[in-house]
Amino acid sequence: MNVVETREQLAEARAAARGTVAVVMTMGALHDGHAELLRAARAAADTVLLTIFVNPLQFAPGEDFDRYPRTLEADLAIAGTAGVDIAFTPTREVMYPQGKPSVRVDPGPAGNELEGASRPGFFHGVLTVVNKLFQLTRPDVAYFGEKDYQQLGMIRAMVRDFDLPIDVRGVPTVREPDGLALSSRNRYLAPAERRAALVLSRALRAGAAAESPVEAGLAEFATEPEVKLDYFVLTDPMLGPAPAHGPARLLTAAWVGGTRLIDNIALELP
Repeated sequence: MNVVETREQLAEARAAARGTVAVVMTMGALHDGHAELLRAARAAADTVLLTIFVNPLQFAPGEDFDRYPRTLEADLAIAGTAGVDIAFTPTREVMYPQGKPSVRVDPGPAGNELEGASRPGFFHGVLTVVNKLFQLTRPDVAYFGEKDYQQLGMIRAMVRDFDLPIDVRGVPTVREPDGLALSSRNRYLAPAERRAALVLSRALRAGAAAESPVEAGLAEFATEPEVKLDYFVLTDPMLGPAPAHGPARLLTAAWVGGTRLIDNIALELP
């Protein structure tokens, strides 16, 4: 595995890459959800390129940028096991050599909904760094997890609207045996909070099995008074209004202690 830190090193490694190039973008603190993305990329591409960068643009003041877990040595060990060819681990100065960019990607009205409503400016930061990394890595295909379902949709929209020649593929959410969606932020949870956090996946499963998905999900959240619900919504697969029947998506976000978690599930409305 070739670990590169500068733009020049990345350009040299990318120029030497042959065949189909797949990129997996992460903020580090890798877990088996990330490993599943890397395995999917390894199975489909000739060259797998991993990026590890904690992007300050997507953290609002008071969020967890400073305490976000940074475990580079362990991350590179996981990457090596997963068959990564190139790991790009830039500093903030490498990614933003002129400081915070004055021009950012506008996510449009959809960027102010759900995660965008709760975290103003979040998708400006996400799409800006993803677009920059697309320009630097020039992949043929990119893999993103469906746990961040709205983010996946926003990236697909950016690729479509900017005519980027990249195939964006989603990989299903990886869960613990008890149902908790894997997240780098799970390590913040105390044991009691970890147990309480299971209400997110329980509420989604309850909603998917019920005639009234939102009502059933909210009832499940009511059983965990220590968990503060942010949203629990039913949409179509493209995050538009909920359909009368057919494929749909349930999405939720909640605070468990001082940790904000998100999750979602696909369902079929009869």
